[in-house]
Amino acid sequence: MGLKVYGAAMSTCTARVLTALIEKEAEYELVPVNLAVGEHKQPAYLAKHPFGQIPVLEDDDLTLFESRAIAAYVSYKYKTQGTDLLRIGNLKEAGLVGVWIEVESQQFNPAISALVYQLVIAPAFGRPVDQAIIDTNTEKLGKVLDVYEARLSSNKYLAGDFFSLADLNHLPYTYYLMKTGSASLINERPHVKAWWEDISSRPAFVKVSENMNLGG
Repeated sequence: MGLKVYGAAMSTCTARVLTALIEKEAEYELVPVNLAVGEHKQPAYLAKHPFGQIPVLEDDDLTLFESRAIAAYVSYKYKTQGTDLLRIGNLKEAGLVGVWIEVESQQFNPAISALVYQLVIAPAFGRPVDQAIIDTNTEKLGKVLDVYEARLSSNKYLAGDFFSLADLNHLPYTYYLMKTGSASLINERPHVKAWWEDISSRPAFVKVSENMNLGG
């Protein structure tokens, strides 16, 4: 039986999970959640995700939320097929993957998610834009990317010379950032730019990104 993913194709967190599933060659069904009518805040959905967010994964009698946890679960469940996203079986490599997964979550994501909201999401839905938030988080993200530039000058990917979940987790928000003037944050750092061009051209994410359209 395939897995069920409750979410929306345009959602960054849903895209993270779908990309992991495709990398792992796993069968799944995407069950659309209509955010516009507040379906994610209704009792039936809140029974799956108490915080009323997307996505949710159902695997028989197991229900999971939080996209990074779902992506990790999928990576473990299908460890013998597809891309080895967690470097299972190599303790040192797995440890480095874990470090850079945390870096994405704790350092990269807060800044880029704030930027993407202001530069992409707010304008798309007619909400006000706060330039001060843009300025603050541009500076924060630049400092994080300086660390990435140094790291990627001696490693092809963040955890080493192999693509992993640490890289994959960066894909959805960076995809949206690259559609804005703030793409320069990536493009002006040659090693970061090369890394981005590499990971974003992987077939799994190319397939997922075809449906990441905030306009519909």
